[in-house]
Amino acid sequence: ARGIQRTAVRQAHRKYEPNFHDKYGNMVLLGGAVVFTAVWSYVLTHAGIEWGLSPVGRVTPKEWKE
Repeated sequence: ARGIQRTAVRQAHRKYEPNFHDKYGNMVLLGGAVVFTAVWSYVLTHAGIEWGLSPVGRVTPKEWKE
């Protein structure tokens, strides 16, 4: 029990040092959001997808071939 108390006291008096996530966490998150947005905006604008989802007026029957 005394060893646990000594460890707790040592850790309580230790100066807090920021780790990687404290230093760069927000920048990594922001960078990921920028890349995500850039990739999907490119895909959605350059993929040639037609966004009119209703087939009414566009679907015509083909001639029957025997």
